[in-house]
Amino acid sequence: MVRIATRHSALEEVAADLVAVGLFEGEQPPAPLMEVAGDALSSGDFSGKRGETTLLYTRDAVSSPRLLLLGLGDRAAFTTERLRCAAGTVVRRARSAKLQSVAFALPASEGFSVREAAQAAAEGAALGLYRFTSYKTDTGNSNTYELESLDLILAEGTDESEASRGAEVGAAMAAGANLARSLANEPSNTATPEYLARQAREIAARHGMDVEILDRSGIEAADLVGLAAVGRSSANEPRFIVLEHRGGGDESPVVLVGKAVTFDSGGISIKPSAGMEDMKFDMSGGAAVLGAMETIGTLGLAVNVVALVPATENLPGGSAFKPGDVLRMGSGKTVEILSTDAEGRLILADALTYARRYDPAAVIDCATLTGACIVALGHHASGLMGNDEDLISEVQFAGERAGERAWHLPLFEEYTEQIKGDTADIKNTGGRYGGALTAGAFLKEFAAYPWAHLDVAGTAFGKKGNPYTPKGATGTPARSLVEFLIGRAGGNE
Repeated sequence: MVRIATRHSALEEVAADLVAVGLFEGEQPPAPLMEVAGDALSSGDFSGKRGETTLLYTRDAVSSPRLLLLGLGDRAAFTTERLRCAAGTVVRRARSAKLQSVAFALPASEGFSVREAAQAAAEGAALGLYRFTSYKTDTGNSNTYELESLDLILAEGTDESEASRGAEVGAAMAAGANLARSLANEPSNTATPEYLARQAREIAARHGMDVEILDRSGIEAADLVGLAAVGRSSANEPRFIVLEHRGGGDESPVVLVGKAVTFDSGGISIKPSAGMEDMKFDMSGGAAVLGAMETIGTLGLAVNVVALVPATENLPGGSAFKPGDVLRMGSGKTVEILSTDAEGRLILADALTYARRYDPAAVIDCATLTGACIVALGHHASGLMGNDEDLISEVQFAGERAGERAWHLPLFEEYTEQIKGDTADIKNTGGRYGGALTAGAFLKEFAAYPWAHLDVAGTAFGKKGNPYTPKGATGTPARSLVEFLIGRAGGNE
């Protein structure tokens, strides 16, 4: 893992393998660097356009042998998200050149503090360096090279202690998100429900959390009917993971719920074979919750948090649940099964019912729940629904801070009408139209407290990333969950 530090220094005196300086459009670098950068600027080869880069060799004009000019775009439009991307670009460029040390002049902005800037830069760097190579056997190529250090160089007069704390928080945020990425990127023959349970035990051991794992018999005894039904045809038995962080005294906890279908074939309502390999990512919500708990433990947040992760495979078989079945859920509500490929809401309903025992201050669930949400929002925002407008606003604001945008979608009564059952109280799908909303309406039936739902089907993984996100799992919404909890803790991280 790269070492990230903050310090004051004159840029021309920094002796790193590469010094990176971000420039806004129409602006110039500090005077001591103009001897190196002047020709690139005067010729128009570099203009400061967002994402633009130019690598220059300094020929002993300054202490570092290389200067990277990085375009930051319009100063007025600069955000912490753009800073994350900039930091990701810098470290990836350095790693591709097989450099060991990098210094990045931390850009200043009136829109955010030096602490927020350092957090964003540290996040972007640590996230940008992530790659999943566990199963690569060619150890002699560049995929094995790692950058050793990143120094964030502070402008004169800025508070180094504030910047240092921001960088620490950013590194912890990235570590949790990267854990979530790795869990989701693992193939499903490795990342079984029991594998996730072991990861939860390791998180608990590292951070002094309480952990309880229910096996198949425990799941049945706890009346987790949906999880038991979905998981009963798999040789890899389901698990129900309970992880508790106690940092808020006697306050009611926030409960985080994450769907973890470690492989989703669709069950009896089997999916088409094309693209089915991506169904290993159907546990990304659970992975994000576990990643968030890793960061929560590292930061020691002053808030009580309970993580609930129902984990199972959804496979066809002689004992599989079937279309037409009726389940009497632990809440007492009956559910008619129209599609066994609408299984995620069944196991989330169990977790939402289980959450009642904690008298929670709020519950947030996250799940790769519906393809309909991808149709609605694409891969640029998660769907956000719930029964409490204040909570929804909090979650949306946390997502903006994390660079993991969410968009508020409605849960009108008409969506509940769509899932009214013929044989049972409700059915587990409301048909083709409004599919993300009818799934949310289904979950709402089991949420008897302030509740928000994040449908991350379009944001949890993808084929193309940004400067700090490679293709594959993104870790979304792990950082959003932590930002939400930092807000609940009064900013005491």
